[in-house]
Amino acid sequence: VYKRQTIQFVVRLLKTVFYKSEAESEQLMLFVHQKGAAVVGIYSYDMARTKVQKATDMARREGFPLRLSVLPEDEEL
Repeated sequence: VYKRQTIQFVVRLLKTVFYKSEAESEQLMLFVHQKGAAVVGIYSYDMARTKVQKATDMARREGFPLRLSVLPEDEEL
């Protein structure tokens, strides 16, 4: 049950914070599940920091230990 709740949460977070479609959110969630990380979007530094903070706050509030990072565009995961 917890795994399903985590999957549903990640999809909801991607839709809510990063404005991804249902299909794109599910694809990103599966990619992260398989590879461990994914690029969710490319934003200005300030916008990226704001989105990461919003997503982190949402995850902590709902009890999920999700980890997000802001990386320079030319840095690989």
